[in-house]
Amino acid sequence: MSKKILIIDDEPDVRDYLVAIFEKEGYQTRTATDGVEGMKILKSDQFDLITLDLQMPNDTGTDFYRKIHRDNKYKDIPIIVVSGLAGRHLAIRKPIAVFDKPIDKDKLVEKVREIIG
Repeated sequence: MSKKILIIDDEPDVRDYLVAIFEKEGYQTRTATDGVEGMKILKSDQFDLITLDLQMPNDTGTDFYRKIHRDNKYKDIPIIVVSGLAGRHLAIRKPIAVFDKPIDKDKLVEKVREIIG
């Protein structure tokens, strides 16, 4: 069974790019446009990894992270921050990795393989 990745980003081009990268590598993906939609999807399925933008409408990546970090069911899901936001390393206490936009595809894939196989 392939591993599942939830991609949360408000930019359609970024979501499409990440979906293409991960699906080419054999991962299943679902996408959300913000933290509110991400939480609904997270509650409906199980994920092995989340990629998370920080600056989004409705519910920021930081807010989303705080919500799942307090929930025992979700707190151990690894999170990779994908953001162009300055100071992004300070916004989330325990990201597995932080990637700048534009994304270095090879380094991202390498990190995902390291985390979830």
